[in-house]
Parts: sequence; structure tokens; C-alpha cells
Amino acid sequence: MLAERLVDFARQATPGGEAREMMRLSLFDWAACAIAGAGTEVAAILRAQALEEAGRGEASLIGGGRAPARMAAMVNGAISHALDYDDTHFAHIGHTSVAVVPAALALAERTGASGAALLDAAAIGAEAAVRLGLWLGRGHYQAGFHQTATAGAFGAVLAGARLLELDAGQGGHALGLAASRASGLKAVFGTMGKPLNAGIAAANGVEAALLAARGLSAHMAALDGAQGFGATHHGAGDLTALDGLGARWLIEANSHKFHACCHGLHAALEALGEALGDARGDAAGAVETVEVTAHPRWETVCNVAEPATGLEAKFSFRQVVALRLAGHDTAALDSFSDRLARDPALARMRARVRVGFDPALGETEARVGLQLAGGATRQAAYDLARPMAAQTRRARLRAKAEALLGAERAGALWQAVGSADIAPDIATFSRVLAG
Repeated sequence: MLAERLVDFARQATPGGEAREMMRLSLFDWAACAIAGAGTEVAAILRAQALEEAGRGEASLIGGGRAPARMAAMVNGAISHALDYDDTHFAHIGHTSVAVVPAALALAERTGASGAALLDAAAIGAEAAVRLGLWLGRGHYQAGFHQTATAGAFGAVLAGARLLELDAGQGGHALGLAASRASGLKAVFGTMGKPLNAGIAAANGVEAALLAARGLSAHMAALDGAQGFGATHHGAGDLTALDGLGARWLIEANSHKFHACCHGLHAALEALGEALGDARGDAAGAVETVEVTAHPRWETVCNVAEPATGLEAKFSFRQVVALRLAGHDTAALDSFSDRLARDPALARMRARVRVGFDPALGETEARVGLQLAGGATRQAAYDLARPMAAQTRRARLRAKAEALLGAERAGALWQAVGSADIAPDIATFSRVLAG
């Protein structure tokens, strides 16, 4: 039974050094994105609701205040995904941390767990989310389900099961309870509903784990049984997704964002940068047309042809190319504003961009072809799966955090998440999140 294997993993697994270090860096990146997202409209709405409902202050809210663990997980999950700048994993096309880390952090604060326990639980939950994303398969995503929220909810449950030390039966029941709660649709992409999906997944994980700890039961086969989650949600039921579980950690291939938009656009942006070369300084005048080619998976995800809002711009090949050609920094949050989405000059520049899709490309690949004034052409290709040295990743993440938060707060956050040999300091980490 699938639930038994997952719960056994959650109870017994010990993340290896590389997996643990990747989770630490992802915790840092998650927190930087969350703090930067604390000023968004969705953050204000959810924090106001949490503070109005009140309740026992078990866990910290990003931006200040405390709330019960379930509500804190929901608020923090949504806030951390508000900018869509957080980490992803291409194996299951989902965001890795935004459902799992808020749940793990809320329960770690509630239970007084150590920083090491938080890091292990987050790594276990993230790994489970990736594996379950693979078990569900691409058909689940293509049918319209937001895998960050669906598979992510189960990862949040297993992170909670680890921190609450649930036994095998309780863990199985928690997964069964979450199977009735896990939800999230791609239909809300480009709206505040998308980050809320992540928050709901985190809250579902906390709630299911706590209820199971109290003795609330569910069907142990609610994931993979008849009329279970997989069968009713276009799941492939691919059990090879669990091969090597506990011995081989897929989260070691986690991917972090260095552009403030959908990750499906990043390979095209990197390829565009390489193709522009020395034309970059006068790109708008030098480039007559741009042809972008990506994997068909992204056609229904980030191919908004005429974005009218900053949120929609984050899901538009044409807009991000136009921004780059016009000299806007796609790593900057203010490049994805309503004003720029509606800018007539950028709209004219978007008209120069043609987007196509080629199934021969991998999901992490893109090609870009430029037609320059005078008839010259330039082409480049990029694959986000290119290995990145750990030192390079650390440097780019720190630079990203400094751009988002300023050097002082980014430095304080870096200290709070510890190092390869020092576990995170949860109290300090929570204070930095609260501001």
C-alpha cells in the first residue's frame, strides 16, 4: 500500500548531506521570497483574517503576529508563493517548498522541535511531494490540477507526521484525511488564487496530521485505492516513482528561480541572454523579431499572449522577452507590474515575439532565435537542468536575497538558517520572518 511506504519513509529516513544542504538553501530561499512577499495584497488579506480570527499563538506569521499552527501554515504558504519566485522541481512540475516548509515550521514552533528536526522534516516532506508528483504523473497536471497544491499537501502531511512522531497507523490516517482535502486548480494561475493554493496545501497538511494524532481515522487506501485520490484525479499510479525512496534523494535536483516569473519561462530568458550577447545594450533597436521555442507542457501554463496585469505577465513568454529587450531586469519584482503589463511600447515589442512548441525539447529546455536589423541572425539554447556548482548556487541565492531584502536582513536570514554543520535557529529564523 502506498501510504505504508510513505509513512515508513517519513518515520525512518535520514536525509543525506547533499539533500540536507539543498533543503537548507531552499529554506533560505523560501524565507527570502516570503519576506519579500509580505507586502502583497494577498498577504495583507490573509494576515488580517488570521489576526481577526485570533486563537492560540502557536506559530509565527510572516510580517508579524502569531496564530494557531494550521492558520499560520496557510498564511505563510500563500505569502511565500505570492511572488511566484520560490523554488521548483521539474520532475513533477511543482514548487517544492511553499506547501511543505510552512507546515513544518508551524508544527516545529508548536512542538518546540529543534532546527535539525525542522530541516529533516522539511526535506522528507519535499521529497515525498516530488515522488507523489511523479506517481500522479503528467496527466494529472495537464488535466488542470495544480501539483504544488495536490502533491504538496501530502508532503506537508508527512513533514508533520515526522515532527509529531506519528506512528504507522496515525500517519496512514493522516494521508487518508488529506486525500479528501488536497486540492488546487491551474485555472487560478495569474490570480491571488494561485498562492492561496500553496497555503491551503500547507494548512491541510497540518490539520490532517494533528487530527490523526488525536485519533481521527480515514481509509488507509485513500491515496491509491478504488475511488481514491489517484483514481479520481487523473493519476497515473506510477509506482516506479518510489524507486530508491530513502536511499536516493530527488530534491538534490531542486531548482531555484533567478527571474521573478514562472519557472517555465526561465530557460527562454537564459537563452535570450546568451543570444543577445553584445546586442544587449541596444536590444530594442537591434532586434526585429524573436522566435521562442519551448516544450509543449508550457503552452497552457505560461503562454499568456496579451497580459493585462503584473500577475499575468509572470506567465507570458512574449512579455518577459519584451521586458528583457527593453532593458528591464526580469529578476526585479517591479518589472512585473500592472503598469508595465499595459505599457503600449512593451505591447508593440511583444508583437515582435513568436512563441512555438516542440515536443523534441525537454521540459527544462528552450531555444531562441533573433532576427537583427540588417539581416543578421543569432540563436541560442539553454537547459535549466545544467548542473550548478554548490558555491555558485549559494552565491546566486544570497545575491537574490540581498536584492529582495537588503544586505542586512539577508545576512541575518543567512545566519539564522545555519550552515552545513550548524542547524537552523528556529527562534531567530522566526524573528527574521516576522520582521
